[in-house]
Amino acid sequence: MKKLSIAIDGPAGAGKSSVSKILAARLGYAYLDTGAMYRAVTYEALQRKLSDETAIASMAEKLDMEVIPEEDTMHVIVDGSDVTAYIRTPEVSSHVSAVSAIAGVRSAMTAIQRRLGEKGGIVLDGRDIGTTVLPHADVKIFLTASVHTRAVRRFKELTEGHPDMTMEDVEKEISRRDYLDSHRDISPLKQAEDAVLLDNGDLTLEGTAEAIISICRRKYPDFDKA
Repeated sequence: MKKLSIAIDGPAGAGKSSVSKILAARLGYAYLDTGAMYRAVTYEALQRKLSDETAIASMAEKLDMEVIPEEDTMHVIVDGSDVTAYIRTPEVSSHVSAVSAIAGVRSAMTAIQRRLGEKGGIVLDGRDIGTTVLPHADVKIFLTASVHTRAVRRFKELTEGHPDMTMEDVEKEISRRDYLDSHRDISPLKQAEDAVLLDNGDLTLEGTAEAIISICRRKYPDFDKA
């Protein structure tokens, strides 16, 4: 039975992390949320009140970061402390695109991601997995949905602690993230040429995971058979 490396890219709110967790659990694979790694760097930069790109890149290169991918979750340990619970705040969300666009930050995180991904038996999600981190991944998926659909999905997460945010605010934030992620100079968000485009606007998370398994079976018919 072949242990695949499955790359899932897509914009904010497409359900990448949730679907990847379900997929990893179904297949008995590890799950690597690469976005959480960039969020952890962003969190640390905010905690240290860093705004200069050179300073942030230098910090990222020196961080003692350990990621512990499991079947349904992933913990990010920075300098001995588990920061997983602190990286999904609106403040981190509003800064992560800018931080993740810094070349030194991407280089440091990509090295960790590539080392884990090349082992196989893993699901990775992010924005440049199929194009940069694992260009030779066994299966590549580009997951997307309309801005409105993605905003509805992210509304609760982005408004926690910010009850005054409206759906319109969330849609604007999603659109802003889309623009920043797709226009950055280093590893912009884009569909890999050999990735399968999957619009999950009308699919449940479970349905999306099943659709990805079907895509894997078409390429590797016996990959999930004992």
